[in-house]
Amino acid sequence: MPLYRDSVAGVRSQIAASTLVPTMSEQFAFAYGHRPSPAEVRSWERSLTVLANDLHDAGLDQVEILLEYRLPLTSRRVDAVLCGVHPRTADSSYVVVELKQWSSAIPVDGTDDVVLDNGHGRRLHPAAQVGGYCEYIADFNAILSGTTERLSGVAYLHNADDDGVAGLWDYAQSRTTRMFTGQRRGEFLAFLQSVLASDSGAQAADDLMSAAIRPSKQLMSLAAREIQDREQFVLLDEQQVAYSMVMRAVNRARTAATKHVVIVTGGPGSGKSVIALSLLGELSRQGRTVLHATGSSAFTQTLRKIAGARAPRVRSLFSYYNNFVDAETNGLEVLINDEAHRIRETSTNRWTPASKRSSRPQVEDLIDAARVSVFLLDEHQVVKPGERGNVADIEDAAVRLGCEVIRVDLNDQFRLGGSRHYEEWVLRLLGITPGGPIPWNGSESFELDVAESPASMEARLQACVLAGYSSRIAAGYCWSWSKPKVDYLFPDVKIGAWERPWNNPKDTRVGDAPGRPFWATDPDGFDQVGCIYTAQGFEYDYSGVIMGPDLVWRTDRWVAQPDRSHDTQVKRGTAAEFASAIRNTYKVLLTRGLRGATVMSTDAETQALLEDLIP
Repeated sequence: MPLYRDSVAGVRSQIAASTLVPTMSEQFAFAYGHRPSPAEVRSWERSLTVLANDLHDAGLDQVEILLEYRLPLTSRRVDAVLCGVHPRTADSSYVVVELKQWSSAIPVDGTDDVVLDNGHGRRLHPAAQVGGYCEYIADFNAILSGTTERLSGVAYLHNADDDGVAGLWDYAQSRTTRMFTGQRRGEFLAFLQSVLASDSGAQAADDLMSAAIRPSKQLMSLAAREIQDREQFVLLDEQQVAYSMVMRAVNRARTAATKHVVIVTGGPGSGKSVIALSLLGELSRQGRTVLHATGSSAFTQTLRKIAGARAPRVRSLFSYYNNFVDAETNGLEVLINDEAHRIRETSTNRWTPASKRSSRPQVEDLIDAARVSVFLLDEHQVVKPGERGNVADIEDAAVRLGCEVIRVDLNDQFRLGGSRHYEEWVLRLLGITPGGPIPWNGSESFELDVAESPASMEARLQACVLAGYSSRIAAGYCWSWSKPKVDYLFPDVKIGAWERPWNNPKDTRVGDAPGRPFWATDPDGFDQVGCIYTAQGFEYDYSGVIMGPDLVWRTDRWVAQPDRSHDTQVKRGTAAEFASAIRNTYKVLLTRGLRGATVMSTDAETQALLEDLIP
C-alpha cells in the first residue's frame, strides 16, 4: 500500500497548496507509529516536486502515482510507482521510480553494483536497486504473473550531471534498470512517454493494489533449483513422517478446499529446520505458492543469505510472522512457520499506532494466510514473555478457525552428538523436567566439561577452532550493551580480568565483527560473546555457555533474579514468566553444540553445583 495516491494533476495541486508533504507525514505516522525523519521530509519536498513537474511536461497528468509504495510482505518502500496505459499495447503499464538527490557518486572498487554517494556511505547502485524492486513486485503481485513485461524501472538522479556519476554508467541498462540524470531530463521524459500514454491510470492502479499477494510460479521454480536441487536433504523416521503428512495435507486442501494445520514438535537438533527447507524446496518444485516465516531476524537473514547466495530473488521467500497481519485469507497454499515457539501474542506491538493495534492472536493471522499452515516448534525454547508458540494455543486457534489438525512429534536427536542423555541432563539440570539435577556420567558421542573461568573456557574452544571445528561462547544477558563505534565494539562482558564484547548489534560488520545475523555462522564471530537472540536457531561444533547471576542455585533449587538481568524485554514479564524464560534461555544456549559443551557460572554456589555434577 502507498502512503499517498493521486493523479499527477492531483499531486501537483497538493504541492501548489503546500499540503502534499504534511498529508504524507500524517499518513506515515498513522502507518508506522512515528513521524518521518526530517531528512525524509526534505527528500519528499525536493524530489516529488521535480517528478510531478516532469510528468506534467511529458503530458502525463492523468497517470496515477503511488507514493512511498510498500513492497508486499516487507517494510521496504519504493519512492513512486507510476500507473497507466501503454501507448502501443493499451495494456496496463507500471514504472517504478527511485529518486536520488545525489550530485555525485563513484563505484566501489572491485564491485559492479556498490557505490559511494557524494563520497559518503556505501549504497547499492540505484539502477540495481530499482531493478530489484521490479523483480520483487513481479514475483509477488499476482496481476503481473511473475514477469516484468509490464514493468519499467527508473533511477532518477535529478540533481546530478553525467560527469558527477561518470563511473555509474558501466552498470548494464535495461527496461527495469534505467538511470537518468538531470542533464538527461529530455531522455527521461521521452522514456516515460514510450511506456505511458496520456490516458487515465486509475484502473491500472486499482488492479495493482487489489491483486492477490503470492509468490509467482517463476520464483517457485527458481527456489526449487536453489534449495531442493542444491541441498540434498535426507529425512529419517519421524522427519519423513512429518514431511509426508504435510504433503498429504497440501493435496487434500487442494482437492477438497479444506484448511489444515500441521504441528511438528521436537527438541534441539531434531531436524525441524531440515524438514522446513525440504518442504520449501519440494513445494516450490511443484509450483505451489509457499513461504517460509520465522520470528527471528538472525535466523531469517541467515537463511536468506545461504539459500539466496546464487539467486538473490529466492531470499524473498523467507519472511517474518508480523508480515501476515493483513495478508489475504488463503492467499498462499502453504505457510511454513519455522521456530514457531517465537510466535507472539499479537502481530502488533506498543509501537504500532493505536488505531491499527489488534488483539487478534498472531497464530490466527498465520493460519488465515494459507490453506495449510505448518508449525515447527520446541516448547522449551520460549524465552520472552509474550511468546505464545505452544501446541495448546496453536491447536485451539486451529479448531476455532475450522482447520483439521495433524501433529507429529520428533523423537530423534541429530545435534548434541545424537545424545538424548545430554538433552535430558540439561532439562533435569534446569528444572524444566522434574527429578532434579543428575550427575553427568559421560557419553561417547558428546563431550561436556565445566570451566573454572571464562579464560580457560575460551582457551579450550580456541583449541577446537585451531583443530578445524566451529566454536562460540554465549552468555546470559547479564551485562550492559554499549552502542558500537564505527569500527569498535566495547568489551561489555567483564568477568574478573577477562573481558569481551557482545556480538555486534548491527546487521553490518563493525571492524572484524560480523553483522548480528551472522554471529553464529561467520568464523569471526568467535571473538564476541553471543546472546540468546543470536544463538537461538543455530548450531556449531562446540559451545561455551556462561551462566550469569540472573539464574543461580541456592541450596536445593534455582532462584531467578530479574534485577541481575539486562534484558528489558524479559524483565517486563511477571516473576514466574521471567523464571520460565531464563531457564529456557540457558536450555537453548546449552543445546547449540554438535559435539560438545563447556559451561561455567559467575556465581560461586552455582559453579560448585556444576563442578559436583560434571566430573
